[in-house]
Amino acid sequence: MSRRPRRNHSPAFKAKVALAAIKGEKTLAELAEQFDVHANQIASWRTQLLEGAAEVFGGDGKAEAPPPIDVKELHAKIGELTLTNDFLAGALTKAGLLSAKR
Repeated sequence: MSRRPRRNHSPAFKAKVALAAIKGEKTLAELAEQFDVHANQIASWRTQLLEGAAEVFGGDGKAEAPPPIDVKELHAKIGELTLTNDFLAGALTKAGLLSAKR
């Protein structure tokens, strides 16, 4: 008996199965047979849907904003790296390990 290849289900399919599980009209075993998915997977999707349902309606407004970008700090880092590169290029050229023509 050969194993079935791994399947990737779409989010729409997962939502449909999870909603059917939440309705409770059929048992997990019946849903597993109907949708050809393991009952444990259905239970997992149902739990994920119930835990993430609050986010659908805006949640509690604690969406993580990206951290502010400090342009001065970035320019300072660019300058530091440029100096390091120039120094190393000069040192390697003097040592004969880097040709003058690049």
